Amino acid sequence: YSENSSLESAFSQFITPNSSNIEAALIGFQKLIFTDGKYPNRTRKHIASPASNSACKRLNMFLRWMVRSNKGGVDFGLWKTINTSQLICPIDTHVGNIAAQIGLLATSITYNWKQAVLLTDSLKGFSADDPVKYDFALFGLGIEQKKSGLIPQLKY
Repeated sequence: YSENSSLESAFSQFITPNSSNIEAALIGFQKLIFTDGKYPNRTRKHIASPASNSACKRLNMFLRWMVRSNKGGVDFGLWKTINTSQLICPIDTHVGNIAAQIGLLATSITYNWKQAVLLTDSLKGFSADDPVKYDFALFGLGIEQKKSGLIPQLKY
């Protein structure tokens, strides 16, 4: 906060409205936090970076909450300098497995930055302005599948 007016500006200073996604913001934010060496190495896992091919699930989830509109009651929609079209879908085992099963991803082997971007690009086919809005549905399908043992019979 001594260098930025807000947490939002700490992220958004690294991208422009024309940036295709938030990759540069995530990389820049991590560098900003860890350049002075004040934090123990173990804290790096909490502020991941696409530069190390991390899926950045926690940060993508946080950005989703802060950027997307709160009309649905899940997201806060407080930040205005990052576009919803720039967000990347948070990916984990549940979301990745469902995405592969319904044809949004070619594989469900590994979940990294590349897979998160590929999933988001697939979701842009449904909503280019807000592809991350499908995150909740994919996650929910993954949880239901785990509980029931059933594989959804969906293909897009």
